Amino acid sequence: MSIILAIETSTELASAALLHGDELIFRESLGVQTHSETILPMVQQLLAQAGIALSRCDAIAFGVGPGSFTGVRTACGVVQGLAFGSDLPVAPVVTLEAMAQAALEATQGAAGDVLAVLDARMGEVYWAQYRHGASGWQVVLEPSLSSAAAVVPQGHVQACGNGLAAYAQDFGAQPFAAAALVQLMPHAAQVATLGRRMLEQGKTVPLQDAQPLYLRNKVALTTAERQVRDLAKGAA
Repeated sequence: MSIILAIETSTELASAALLHGDELIFRESLGVQTHSETILPMVQQLLAQAGIALSRCDAIAFGVGPGSFTGVRTACGVVQGLAFGSDLPVAPVVTLEAMAQAALEATQGAAGDVLAVLDARMGEVYWAQYRHGASGWQVVLEPSLSSAAAVVPQGHVQACGNGLAAYAQDFGAQPFAAAALVQLMPHAAQVATLGRRMLEQGKTVPLQDAQPLYLRNKVALTTAERQVRDLAKGAA
């Protein structure tokens, strides 16, 4: 039975999970400013609870993004440190796919096509569409960064994610809004599940390839850009 350690810090919810066979245990903490301080203690608590040394794990999975710049960098740094010290492969899991997995679990397998929408701040969302099949998740629409109005899935989807709540006015008229699972966020529990699948499929990578997935080139708009954006909104 494989043992997967997973961490997820791409949003304000930081989490760590340990998947040993069919047994999953996890810890979580709110507050993005404290992720760098809380994630390692959570990992230590999980390993101690399970009575497992880090070196016994088969791989370390982590949320590679998209998400908070600081949070994603934190995950990469922690995973690289843990993987280097224990000589373990890493499984970079896209946060939006982890959300799709959470939707699948929440609907007891009924969510075939999932639209994952994560609040990206600054009037934008990270989003992607996935389809679940016998071999796992297939990408229907690649992870993207756009305004809420530009989110256009293909066909019928189960929508999920806090981006739907953050821009409820934009999504309200969409057919997928009524049954959306807005409370779902990227979590280490699903990162662990997908990380194990990556291990089984030979898709883990060496630690030097554990790099963040960024969809936005800069963190903040300049004052001039904010003024242009606000004027555009006023004219709409």
